[in-house]
Amino acid sequence: MSVPGPSSPDGALTRPPYCLEAGEPMPGLSDTSPDEGLIEDLTIEDKAVEQLAEGLLSHYLPDLQRSKQALQELTQNQVVLLDTLEQEISKFKECHSMLDINALFAEAKHYHAKLVNIRKEMLMLHEKTSKLKKRALKLQQKRQKEELEREQQREKEFEREKQLTARPAKRM
Repeated sequence: MSVPGPSSPDGALTRPPYCLEAGEPMPGLSDTSPDEGLIEDLTIEDKAVEQLAEGLLSHYLPDLQRSKQALQELTQNQVVLLDTLEQEISKFKECHSMLDINALFAEAKHYHAKLVNIRKEMLMLHEKTSKLKKRALKLQQKRQKEELEREQQREKEFEREKQLTARPAKRM
């Protein structure tokens, strides 16, 4: 149903075929009755619509299919990126927990050092108390010895005084 426009001497159209000049009747429409020639126009229009639809589809379908494929690839890439992101998040959580573990180990090391120092101090105090006990025992033994010697000295003095005291002579 195309209406060719006026052509130039070389055969090329000077205006698009769908443009009408003033005063030209529209194709498919007549001045007589609106119903006249309608069936013919419909069949031609059906064919034209079909051809136009096929042309439109053949023109845009490859682009739409490429776009669909690109969208599918983007969706797949997005899923891959989400999985990677989740893995990275879990790695960060592990790193954070490793930092916590490292802090716990550092704290344990600190307390171990404190325990070692306390043990050294306890050993040193044990040695000092052992020495003090030995010294106290020696002092006690020395005092007992001195007291024993004093007691023996007193007894000797008492015996000497006893011997020095006057005794009445015995008569026989």
